[in-house]
Amino acid sequence: MTSHAPKQPWLIEFILLGAIWGASFLFMHLGAAEFGALPTAGVRVAIAAAFLLPLLLARRQMPALARHWKKILFLGMLNSGIPFACYSYALMSISTGLSALLNATVPLFGALVAWAWLKDRPHRLKIMGLLIGFIGVAMLAWGKASFKPDASGLSSGWAVVACLVACLCYGISASFTRRYLQGVPSLAVASGSQIGATLGLALPTLWLWPTTPPSTTAWLALVAVGVLCTGVAYVLFFRLIENVGAASTLTVTFLVPVFAVVYGLIFLGEVVTPWMLTCGAVILCGTALSLDLFKLRRPSGSA
Repeated sequence: MTSHAPKQPWLIEFILLGAIWGASFLFMHLGAAEFGALPTAGVRVAIAAAFLLPLLLARRQMPALARHWKKILFLGMLNSGIPFACYSYALMSISTGLSALLNATVPLFGALVAWAWLKDRPHRLKIMGLLIGFIGVAMLAWGKASFKPDASGLSSGWAVVACLVACLCYGISASFTRRYLQGVPSLAVASGSQIGATLGLALPTLWLWPTTPPSTTAWLALVAVGVLCTGVAYVLFFRLIENVGAASTLTVTFLVPVFAVVYGLIFLGEVVTPWMLTCGAVILCGTALSLDLFKLRRPSGSA
């Protein structure tokens, strides 16, 4: 009986993280509709920073942030500021399900950047996974690659490009962290990166602040995405890395689009086509190969 005790907490935290990150697309969609792209991203990281800073102080990790503040603040724009702004922009013209499926390519970009920058050459199976994953992206984007603006002045093609730019930023930030912030406490990196993103987005957020006051619903959406989908999610993410390892934790990538699609169907009435599901399956298969999931060992005490 005692050997089964650790399984449930790991599973609960893993599924909860997927559910929380899947909801971030819904909340950003609701916020961006009234705040606009850059203010949505700016408010999100400011709220996340305000949530994480007391935790940082309570755990006495401020000295770690102080020692590496330049690199951590810069990482904040790569890992949060630019990607959050890109997704907020994209969600003004494409569905939450589509943006979440494109987000599933983050490990693919991460592997490419590590190959080019850190000389972390992938083996043949991993290269095959990269090719399959990007073929899936091309298939998914093909029907959405219209760069003609709609009635609101936005285009789905640029929205897809914005999502892929965000994924590239995530890939670069992963290699940057490995290269320059190895061994720095994770909470210091998480908190400092949100502070850096807040500083980087402060002026654009104020400059582009909406003239019409946003509704209570929009404010609540940004509070939720800042506290729950950024602050709490970071805590869960790093707890999982400590308990089951980074490779196993990255498999949460497969849960995020599932939750995002379900939330879009229930709360926004979005339509999910068979073509989207087919392309999503191709992307996820490629991601599985690129993550070496077929070689992963089950962590001790995990399900």
